Amino acid sequence: MNPIYLKILGSGSALPDKERFHSSQLLEVAGKYYMIDCGEGAQIRLWQYVGKTSRLHQIFISHLHGDHCLGLIGLISSFAMLGRNNNIEIFSPPGLESILRPQIDFFCKDRDFEVVFNEFSSYRHETIYQDKNLTVTTLPLKHRVPTCGFVFQEKEKELHLNRAMLDAFSVPVSAMKSIKAGADFVDERGVVVPNAKLTFPADKSRKYVYCSDTVCLEKIIPLIENADCLYHEATFLEKDLLRAKETFHSTALQAAKIARDAHVGKLILGHFSSRYKTTKELLAEAQSVFKESYVAADGATFTF
Repeated sequence: MNPIYLKILGSGSALPDKERFHSSQLLEVAGKYYMIDCGEGAQIRLWQYVGKTSRLHQIFISHLHGDHCLGLIGLISSFAMLGRNNNIEIFSPPGLESILRPQIDFFCKDRDFEVVFNEFSSYRHETIYQDKNLTVTTLPLKHRVPTCGFVFQEKEKELHLNRAMLDAFSVPVSAMKSIKAGADFVDERGVVVPNAKLTFPADKSRKYVYCSDTVCLEKIIPLIENADCLYHEATFLEKDLLRAKETFHSTALQAAKIARDAHVGKLILGHFSSRYKTTKELLAEAQSVFKESYVAADGATFTF
């Protein structure tokens, strides 16, 4: 089973610095890229850490705050200058197209691709995208503007064929596709061979959850339960809880409690306030509750 890769392009909050660019991530599933948020400088990190962008076709924007979407026009402009001819799809809450379309038409009018905007409601949990590899659903959150996280769920995988048993029952190649999909096999004499005798269990379908800017919301737990990996904003330490509440953000401790109660595989903390010069205290705070907590440093890669 090929791993899923998550590359952190930006881990900072509203004020970036040389170590932490604005929020942006690149998820790689089965060789295909999906960008999640595109803060200022995302394209710089993309060229720096990844290089090739031909496999990037979908960008998911959690909300319309500048530190999550100001990098879009620069990225699109660079795509145009590089001669890209594959369309880009952008999924976002309502309003982004009216902001970006005039800029795209002005700065990127000679492009050879279309920028297709797809709006979604920030108040419903619904499927907004799917392809042969995965399904993307929204995760309504609570911030100062309409905001959603995203659940990236791999589609159910096919069963593995048991070659020894296939040979033993003289199963023809023409029947193997349906067997991988779960069908029994009926031989020439009409004897039914149960699928379980001919296959091994399919690989587990993995789930990645991106929980963008939000207050701590326990009601999301049923929607993210048993995720292999959870990214949850941790803008503040618990000692700054009052500030977190005022700005509709979460603390590292709160993020860890969500991860613990949702029984996720690992927790990635990010969107750190510029007031913290290091992330040591944030990580320690989270690990006091949920051991499998990690820091989303710019350039870091996680696999699951």
